[in-house]
Amino acid sequence: MQSISEIDQLSGYPSIDTDVLRTFVAIADHGGFTRAGELVNRTQSAVSMQMKRLEEDVLQRKLFERDGRQVRLTPEGQVLLGYARRILKLHSEVFNTLREPHMVGLVRIGTPDDYVMRFLPGILKPFSKAYPLIQIEMHCESSTVLMQRRDLALTVVSREPGHEIGELLRTERMVWAASPCFCVDEHDALPLAVSGTDCVYTQWTCAALEAAGRDYRLAYHSSNVAAIQAVVNAGLAVMICMESLVTEELRVLGSDEGFPPLPSMNLHLLRNASMTSPITECLADYIREGFRL
Repeated sequence: MQSISEIDQLSGYPSIDTDVLRTFVAIADHGGFTRAGELVNRTQSAVSMQMKRLEEDVLQRKLFERDGRQVRLTPEGQVLLGYARRILKLHSEVFNTLREPHMVGLVRIGTPDDYVMRFLPGILKPFSKAYPLIQIEMHCESSTVLMQRRDLALTVVSREPGHEIGELLRTERMVWAASPCFCVDEHDALPLAVSGTDCVYTQWTCAALEAAGRDYRLAYHSSNVAAIQAVVNAGLAVMICMESLVTEELRVLGSDEGFPPLPSMNLHLLRNASMTSPITECLADYIREGFRL
């Protein structure tokens, strides 16, 4: 039987250690060698040496553009980042599957329901395929309610810029959305569909319209996102939502129709320290990758 090193030699390519890939991903995620070193438990000089060898000896490609203490990925670095994430994910799956072939348990996760259709299928489908004996219990509530719960192992929440908590998954642009049949000029007071008067989306909506001097009315409100979308799809009102959640049935309303810009929204992953386990950490990896797509 051929050894791994013999296979590498026959292939004509050097191998890349997963520790090096893990360091590379940490640099890409946190924008610097020092912070990455803290995360992978290496000194800044050790991290620099690892990356120098990766660039010069292994790949012979420039992976970073350096700007003071900050680093950015080159186009080649962006390509490697995608492969690195996939390799590390597969590496984790191999060890979890072979070392713990009977991973069984229940994981309770929480997320606002507007993320469910957009992100959860791409996360749960591969996870359930890799770990079919793990049961997932989902709780869909507002970010405010989810952050107060203590019975969830993993929680995805929306946070305003400047109020970061947990691990940042992605930043989303907020937009105005309506049905293609909705005519803005027919309404003196713009009808809005909102999740509730205490929702940050509602607060942003009202503040933006008031600053623009535009009349509005809270025509429909529901804690159920599907109900809000049904109203908007019917052409009865306007809503705000994350840009990635705008469906084919909706159109984005812009400044040419008198709609002011909106702040961005950050999505964060929270871990319950009292419920940490190999299962929850594995699912967290899938969630992280799914929200970065």
